[in-house]
Amino acid sequence: MKPLSERSPRARGTRSGDRQACGRARGHQGQAAAEFALSLPLLLIILTATLIIGVALYNDLQLTFATAAGGQLLSISRGQTTDPCKTTSQAVYQAAPYLNPSNLKFTIVLGANTVSANSAQPSCSGSQQYLVQSQSAQVTATYPCNLKIFGFSPVGNCALTARTTVLIQ
Repeated sequence: MKPLSERSPRARGTRSGDRQACGRARGHQGQAAAEFALSLPLLLIILTATLIIGVALYNDLQLTFATAAGGQLLSISRGQTTDPCKTTSQAVYQAAPYLNPSNLKFTIVLGANTVSANSAQPSCSGSQQYLVQSQSAQVTATYPCNLKIFGFSPVGNCALTARTTVLIQ
């Protein structure tokens, strides 16, 4: 067998088509980086949107749990409080420590009487007379949410609302 240097150019694989294939491959070396650079902003927007929606859902879960806790305390506080609205709001604040208390708004209905409407610091001193056994009490809490993604808000003004109705014991 002849040494490699003595073989014909065809035998060594130096056809003109091979050189073209090599040249094309060299021209595509930055393709993956370019595609990544183009898709990175979209991926970051999707990741940011997922995080923001996750925080809003977490706040909604906290608000729902805290409103239920406030309603439960209200249902058993007959005869033990002179300000049922303050007792309820304090229970909600303690059950949802990561929500900003100044942003919470409460509407509390005892029986057929709305004793506090859309208030951040509800006080209904003297309303304990409406805590009648076997009557219903309703606690509604509202908390603002922020769904802005890089300055764009797809929802506009967003508010989370949780409502619970309990039977006074």
